[in-house]
Amino acid sequence: MAQAEIGVFGGSGFYSLLDEARELKVDTPYGEPSDTFTVGEIAGRAVAFLPRHGRTHRLPPHRINYRANVWAMKSLGVQWLFGPCAAGSLQPHVRPGEFVVCDQFVDRTWGRADTFYDGPVVTHISGADPYCPTLRRLAVAAARDLGIPARDGGTVVVIQGPRFSTRAESRWFRSQGWEVINMTNYPEAVLARELELCYVNISLVTDYDVGIEGDPGVEPVTHEAVLRVFRENNEKLRDLLRAMIERLPATRACACATALAHARLE
Repeated sequence: MAQAEIGVFGGSGFYSLLDEARELKVDTPYGEPSDTFTVGEIAGRAVAFLPRHGRTHRLPPHRINYRANVWAMKSLGVQWLFGPCAAGSLQPHVRPGEFVVCDQFVDRTWGRADTFYDGPVVTHISGADPYCPTLRRLAVAAARDLGIPARDGGTVVVIQGPRFSTRAESRWFRSQGWEVINMTNYPEAVLARELELCYVNISLVTDYDVGIEGDPGVEPVTHEAVLRVFRENNEKLRDLLRAMIERLPATRACACATALAHARLE
């Protein structure tokens, strides 16, 4: 029986969402998820929450079991999946404290289990537009109504971690025009699409990456700075998620729900 229709992953510094909730342990064919789920209601809609690093932030980005996390959400009945995360800015005009509702990603990770389909049925999902258009529009509109600074679109480059970029790497990413950098959005977004879930990335900019040295007030990234800005903006993020959930349509009409319709060679 379905437990929730909406799922939320919590990123660095974001370890709880629901005020009244019950805990739920979920087993998957891919091993254990990052932690126990909490399930409750927001605006009359059933919501499942999971901190992707674990409640005590015990899992570094490259050790997160992304397949187990996304599969567990699907098994709970989730159709809409929100993936807020901490991110560094690669451009001076993208400022800490702003949200970027990304429309593209660039994968610079390696070795992560990034598909549910290892055969014998060959499956090729489209990667052209990796984020749900319905959820992206909702996020941007809700942020503007709440007075939260949010950018409509942007590219996140996902690095392996757990280390931050060198200055040379960061300057390279910046030169490509990409807006933000993160360690967890891949393969989370792709796995959600493979299970025909609607998925949105909301990047909370916590710092300037090291490739922007020389600009006034810009200092190299530290983990402490990331968590400080995330804590300062957690309530804004919760308000945004609640507003989005209140506005979610009753049914899905986007292509995410039929992503596998023409993806298989049989």
